Amino acid sequence: MSSSGSGNKSSFVKTMKAVMWSFFGVRKRRDLEADATQLNPVHVIIAALLGAAIFIGVLILVVHAVVGK
Repeated sequence: MSSSGSGNKSSFVKTMKAVMWSFFGVRKRRDLEADATQLNPVHVIIAALLGAAIFIGVLILVVHAVVGK
């Protein structure tokens, strides 16, 4: 039973990596096709929302650092 939880966690980490690479636009076509068949769509949505939130947070920190001084 512990292997299914481990596989699920591994799958989410794999999804996060795929989403982060796609934010940069540097995914290989072979990897993109593999992702389309292997990744869980719910994980992709969660990872994309999390990635977008992190990106927005970093932008806000940079703006505060530049404007605040």
